[in-house]
Amino acid sequence: MDLQKHAQQPDTAPRTAELRASDADRDRIADILREALAEGRLTADEHAERVEGVLAAKTVGDLDVFVRDLPISHQRRPGHASAPHRPAAGAIPMDADDNVVAVFSAAARKGRWRTGRRIHAYAVFGSVEIDLSEALFDHQQVMIKAYAVFGSVEIRVPANVSLRGTGGGVLGSFEVDPLDATDDEAPVVFVDGWAVLGSIEARPRRGKLVADIIDRVQRKVDKSLRRHLGH
Repeated sequence: MDLQKHAQQPDTAPRTAELRASDADRDRIADILREALAEGRLTADEHAERVEGVLAAKTVGDLDVFVRDLPISHQRRPGHASAPHRPAAGAIPMDADDNVVAVFSAAARKGRWRTGRRIHAYAVFGSVEIDLSEALFDHQQVMIKAYAVFGSVEIRVPANVSLRGTGGGVLGSFEVDPLDATDDEAPVVFVDGWAVLGSIEARPRRGKLVADIIDRVQRKVDKSLRRHLGH
């Protein structure tokens, strides 16, 4: 009799769609929407409306509604390492390793140069260019803290690193195109800051790859080949 009663009791375990959404869940959906906007699948108004809904969503099921009509390839990328949205605690110091300042002028860091863990960029009635496409990365996590006041900060990264952005604009624009590297050991570049009557932009530079990542992959291939040949 007890077994019969137990069998008749409904399953009270919550389904996945009914679980409370976390900040990581909201960030994942927001990334999908940003990609859809960049590819022209959503208009600017549609993107803004959906992002507003994502921020207000309470459950995982509520979040899924906003990406239901987007290709499944945008919701899941097999084989791709998903980079964190924020730096690991204690991984990046508070003091800058490098300051790039442009006040009524222009300043740049580009070419073959060695990055630190934290770079501060200040553009006040000026322009700052930070190009990491040929840079040497000594650390896996790099933070760029940018401030643009009546100025602009332009950031370019190689196509085989991960890129994340958390910032905003006050009568200005803050735009970061998120990017996930296929290599778990690839650097992650975090861009943070504020644009006040100015602009901050961070995008991957297609075709540009971090050389030391390429060398590391080649070494892995050579090692596997030697093992296969018995050397």
